[in-house]
Amino acid sequence: MTFLESDLEHAAKTIGESHYVTAFTGAGISVESGIPPFRGQGGVWKVYNPEVLEISYFRTHPRESWTVIRDLFFEKFRQAQPNEAHRVLAEWEKRGLLKTLVTQNIDNLHYRAGSRQVIEYHGNSRFLRCLTCGITHPVDSVSLETLPPHCPSCGGLLKPDFVFFGEPIPADALSASFHAMERTDCLIVIGTTGEVYPAADLPRIAKSHGAFVLEINPEPSAFTFSLTDLYLPLPASRALSQIEERLLRGA
Repeated sequence: MTFLESDLEHAAKTIGESHYVTAFTGAGISVESGIPPFRGQGGVWKVYNPEVLEISYFRTHPRESWTVIRDLFFEKFRQAQPNEAHRVLAEWEKRGLLKTLVTQNIDNLHYRAGSRQVIEYHGNSRFLRCLTCGITHPVDSVSLETLPPHCPSCGGLLKPDFVFFGEPIPADALSASFHAMERTDCLIVIGTTGEVYPAADLPRIAKSHGAFVLEINPEPSAFTFSLTDLYLPLPASRALSQIEERLLRGA
C-alpha cells in the first residue's frame, strides 16, 4: 500500500466514524467544471481588474462592472456542470454522512448537484438584488441584454446577490457557518487557498473546537502546514471518488 492509498483509507475511516462532518469548499472544487479560480495561475484576476467587484466602483460604474459580471458569472457559469466532487458531496448528504456544506462559491453547482444543506457564505448568482428597494429577483426573470439591468419593481440598479469587495458577509450565513464549525468533528477543506478573510477563519474555528481537518487540494494552502491533520494533494473529484469507493467497500 502506498502512502497515498494509506491516507485515502485514513480519510474514509475518519469520515465514516465521525458524528458531524462538514465540508468547506472554495473555487478549486469547480475548476474541473470549467470555472477558473479567482487567484493563482489562470485565475480570473489575471484577466479582469478586481475593482469591477468593488461595491463603490459598481455604484459609480455599473455598466462597466456589469459587462464583466455578465460575461463571467452568468454566461460562463451557465455553461458549467457539476463535477464528480459536487456529486459525491450531494450523495453523502443524502446518506446522512455530510451534515453541512459551507461554500465560498457563488456558481450554484453544489445546489445543482443535489446538495440542500448548503450555507452560501458569499451569497449566490441565482438572484439579483435591487440597491434601492432591496427586493430580490430570480436572474432568469430579468433581461441582461441591456446593461445595467434595473429593478422591475422600482427601477433601481440591480446587483448580483453575492458579496462584493467592501460588503459584509450576510449575517445569516456568518452565524450558520460559525455554528457549523463549532459542532463539526471532521472538517473537509476542499479547493481553497485559505487567503480570503473572514472565510479563512472558519477552519481555525473548527480546529479550535477539536475538529479533525482533512484537506483536499492539488497545491498546499495557507492551512496545509499549520492546521491540516491529513492532506491529500489531489484534484477534488479524484480524491472524493476514491474516498467514496472505500466508504462503500466498508459499508
